[in-house]
Amino acid sequence: MTANPELSVQSPPTPAPKSFTDAKKAVAYLCELYESGTRFLCDRFSAHVAGPRPDERFRAWYPEIRIKTTSYAQADTRLAFGHVSNPGEYTTTVTRPDLFRAYLESQIGLLLCCHSVPVTIGISDTPIPVHFAVLNDANVTVPQGGAMEYPLRDIFDVPDLATTNDDIVNGTSSPHADGSLPLAPFTAQRVDYSLARLAHYTATDPEHFQNHVLFTNYQFYVSEFEAYAREMLADPESGYTSFVSTGNIEITKADEDCPHPSKLPQMPTYHLKRPDGGGITLVNIGVGPSNAKTATDHIAVLRPHAWLMVGHCAGLRNTQALGDFVLAHSYLREDHVLDDDLPVWVPIPPLAEVQVALEQAVADVTQLEGYELKRLMRTGTVATIDNRNWELRDQSGPVQRLSQSRAVALDMESATIAANGFRFRVPYGTLLCVSDKPLHGELKLPGMASDFYTTQVSRHLKIGIRAMEMIREMPLERIHSRKLRSFEETAFL
Repeated sequence: MTANPELSVQSPPTPAPKSFTDAKKAVAYLCELYESGTRFLCDRFSAHVAGPRPDERFRAWYPEIRIKTTSYAQADTRLAFGHVSNPGEYTTTVTRPDLFRAYLESQIGLLLCCHSVPVTIGISDTPIPVHFAVLNDANVTVPQGGAMEYPLRDIFDVPDLATTNDDIVNGTSSPHADGSLPLAPFTAQRVDYSLARLAHYTATDPEHFQNHVLFTNYQFYVSEFEAYAREMLADPESGYTSFVSTGNIEITKADEDCPHPSKLPQMPTYHLKRPDGGGITLVNIGVGPSNAKTATDHIAVLRPHAWLMVGHCAGLRNTQALGDFVLAHSYLREDHVLDDDLPVWVPIPPLAEVQVALEQAVADVTQLEGYELKRLMRTGTVATIDNRNWELRDQSGPVQRLSQSRAVALDMESATIAANGFRFRVPYGTLLCVSDKPLHGELKLPGMASDFYTTQVSRHLKIGIRAMEMIREMPLERIHSRKLRSFEETAFL
């Protein structure tokens, strides 16, 4: 975006593109280019944040990855990612290569292996917005709004919605201006936008997020998660090394103090970390499909290996009891927040690997299996709605649809999380716990709720954690299956 085209533009030196057949060296060069660009912007911002408007603009560009193949040679058909489907030129802009180093090395490595052609690393034609450059530099002081003597966009590039969208994952994108096709599901600006939003909504830095994400809709689960984390930190064989609480408070010992902030963010988030990122993140998204969409929209850019919903629901069958579990194998989407991005006629299939892990986790924790497991777990359709007080309206319409869909449970988040998992190619699953039965006159009362939460929350959370641990042991190519990929896909996961 050039607000003042009459001003001359100052930029850092633009090195020539380099070709690589080594993924680690390619990523190292990405880091070098990105650091050069962001350092230039931070220095210029700090130098001109006070005083009159400069007589020139300052601009730096994101680095990019480019690969060109001329062969229709078939890649390993068992692999759902890591290769392009047709000959052509493919590109993606890159941000925070330091944060995404392991991901980039693995994805570039697969490209090199599958196509036997080098990747080219160079400077793109997409400017880095100054907001995102200074965001990650603790040495830069950002003034309060209105403190500068001139509009920021007069001198620096600002976020551009033309490159900050979900066109690629939604399947509505066109070739880039130079004719190349998308190599990755998100542009650099889209990733930067979400990284900034994550820090805002969760009050934890993106660096802390782990590859396995649990979503819940009640704060009750947080204390249980912290207690479990302390058990793991006390066990040197657990593989977990630290626990991060809201506000980026990190502890490494089981008995270490972990103060809680007086004010929680919109989506309190906690991380039980492993050195390889294979730990578990718990996000309390609160109640409602809008929050569920917001959280998953932004966490998706981190390319997690799986996310699961472990929350509360209304049981719809008279044979269910409070505290029973519901394993979703399909979803009735009446949440509406994703209708424009993912039409309701798109099926959201159950993922066998996740379903098996969740069922086995229930069996492991409850010590029930086979036919006995049916005493406390029902598998079926979960309906997600956007009206928490649907019972107060004419029930004939909703109840009829719930019956026709064979729904066994009702909540306000699960279908949204699953649908966004499908849309973003992130493996998903849902295990809910019945907390009331509105169709049968069993509403939550204070005494019932206390007993229910005391006895069930810990067990439910441990089931979700156990399922994630089983998913963690699966090969990446197994959990990221072809069920989540279309016939025209980006090579990057």
